[in-house]
Amino acid sequence: MIRSDEVFKIGKITRTRGIKGEVEMECINDAFDDGNAEYFVLEIDGILVPFFWEEYRFKNHTTIIVMFDGISNEKEASQYVGCNVFYPFSKVATDETHLLSWKAFEGYSVTGQNEEHIGEIIHVDDRNDNIVITVEQPSGKTALLPLHEDLILECDHKKRFVKLIIAEGLLDLN
Repeated sequence: MIRSDEVFKIGKITRTRGIKGEVEMECINDAFDDGNAEYFVLEIDGILVPFFWEEYRFKNHTTIIVMFDGISNEKEASQYVGCNVFYPFSKVATDETHLLSWKAFEGYSVTGQNEEHIGEIIHVDDRNDNIVITVEQPSGKTALLPLHEDLILECDHKKRFVKLIIAEGLLDLN
């Protein structure tokens, strides 16, 4: 059984492609391209399931086209549209404490510098140099916070946890 602390999110299946069972995956991290696993891990109904791929190719810099082993038509492939895709830390060729994209922080738990639980990162806006994360707080409210390596006090990719310096009063503005 694959545990969530053994993998990190690399993307999401966004649509089927053609009639041969290929799918398109929107990537938030391309660390798998230098890795050595012959499978991706899909989250299906909260369970992490390995899917071996026959081949994949880049469509553009954020999208890959994947042909999974045992899926041979559009109908079979369509049931995986919307699934989050993960990759095992153990198969990454690079240092597992370093991820290639800020978007990889989606789903991480956020704690402030005073150890208070802030919430979970539900979105990372990395369209420009000023990275902004959307954090869903336990109350259901969302907060917009800056994300920069200078603001990160602690980070554990396996536990999906980040401890940030949060300016006083910033959470009250949201």
